[in-house]
Amino acid sequence: MDFPLDLTNVKIETERLVLQTFTMEDADDMFEYASVPGVGEMAGWPHHTNISTTKMVLSSFLENKDVFAIWHKADGKVIGSLGLHRAWINKDEQYQHLRAKNIGYVLAKNYWGQGLVPEAVEAVIRWGFDTAGIEAFSIEHFVENMQSRRVIEKCGFEFVREGRYYAQLLNKWFDELRYVLVK
Repeated sequence: MDFPLDLTNVKIETERLVLQTFTMEDADDMFEYASVPGVGEMAGWPHHTNISTTKMVLSSFLENKDVFAIWHKADGKVIGSLGLHRAWINKDEQYQHLRAKNIGYVLAKNYWGQGLVPEAVEAVIRWGFDTAGIEAFSIEHFVENMQSRRVIEKCGFEFVREGRYYAQLLNKWFDELRYVLVK
């Protein structure tokens, strides 16, 4: 079951990262990674072509209060985002009784392959289970996104089913694989 979750005052630290809500001052960092071709497209949205698009997205993050900025400690800047959204398993008979959130993330291309996303996802899962009352997480990836598949498997999610996702901003359908992790 879906439930409200406000991340405004939540701060999660790992060895290399800090996860906390965005501020409008993060727009330049966000534009730096969101404007790189291929980054957004892996998550179903077109890369940003101007800072006003980034500011619009950032405003929605602030309004919805459901997305963490991923801060890289050593570099002192935002390098990605991790959101906790309405879970697709809320409509699934097997899981709909559980307090669930769906994890979505994006990371700056220069930081791919360093194990940062699993570090962030595992920290959010621990916080969610131990502090926020989350009983299950769902997650998915486009079939061709093998980097996300490795993250999801590394974090202990179990494959549930195949699905289709319409990325409205790209005007394109994607085949995806869907996973669940229950407390």
